[in-house]
Parts: sequence; C-alpha cells; structure tokens
Amino acid sequence: MDNEQKLINDLKNAKTQSKAFDELVKLYKVRLYWHIRKIVISHDDTDDVLQNTFIKVFKNIGGFKEESKLFSWMYRIATNEAITFLNKKAKKSNLDIDDYQKELRSSLQDDELFDGDAIQIILQKAIAELPQKQQLVFNMKYYDEMKYEEMSEILETSVGALKASYHHAVKKIEAFIKNH
Repeated sequence: MDNEQKLINDLKNAKTQSKAFDELVKLYKVRLYWHIRKIVISHDDTDDVLQNTFIKVFKNIGGFKEESKLFSWMYRIATNEAITFLNKKAKKSNLDIDDYQKELRSSLQDDELFDGDAIQIILQKAIAELPQKQQLVFNMKYYDEMKYEEMSEILETSVGALKASYHHAVKKIEAFIKNH
C-alpha cells in the first residue's frame, strides 16, 4: 500500500484520524498556502482560507471517492474556498471580482510580507489584468509547475481549454510587460 493510500485510510478511521490529519497538514500546508496566497493576495486572508480549506477537508474526507489524488482534491477545495472568499469580499466592496483582484494586486508593494523586486511587481500587475480563470491557469502552470492533466482534474476543464487559457494568458502578460 502506498503512503497516500495509508494516509487516506488513516484519515477515514476514527481511531487514527487525528494523527493522520496532523500529518496531512504538515505535508500540504505550505503548498496550499502559496496556492491560496496567489489568489487572495493578503497573508491574513490566506490564513483564513487555508484554515477553512483544512476544516472542509476534515469534515468531508469520508466522502472522498479517491477518483483523484488526495492533493488534487484538496487543491480543488482550496481553489473553490479562495474564489468564494474573494467573491464575498468583492461583493462587500461593491466591486466585480476582476476589479477587486486588480485592487488587491495593486496593494502588493505595501505588503510587508511581499519582498518582490520591480519585475515581480510588474508580473503580478500583469496577472491581475487577466480574467480569473486565466489567472488560475497561469499560476498553476507557471508557479506550481502543474501538468495540464492535473489542472484538468482540479478545475474540471478539458486539457485543450486549459492550454488555450494559458496561451492567451502568456500573450496578455507579454504585452503588458512590453508596455510597462
């Protein structure tokens, strides 16, 4: 039995669940943190979304059908939690989601936890100009180095559509950088 299957079995067993969940958090906390952070931008908001993600994972592990890898399932939950969180924040601010995300990205320079240089800030601003789906696809491919098949599983979109989204995102980012 491989390690992931053992972890899943331990997570679904009431006697071993607590210890297995601690292991799960240790294994995936950092990767999920940075995935969420690229979506919600703020460190504090990221911590909130990450906590909500692990709560959902804990509550729903019994329903995990094992049709995908455990991390892919968790990544999908984290993505959905981050998008839901942003939509709520945007609605409270009376902005549409794209405008709200642009506002968040423009605040990067003021974030003491962001230590990016000028080119990183320009790249983040370019990413902010993308539609939400292209942002997700670009971040998953460029930063997380995910394969299209994994992304397809997480985002429930065809590989062809993901490749097209990534291609369009790259072209838009290149144009943005040339103009800045």
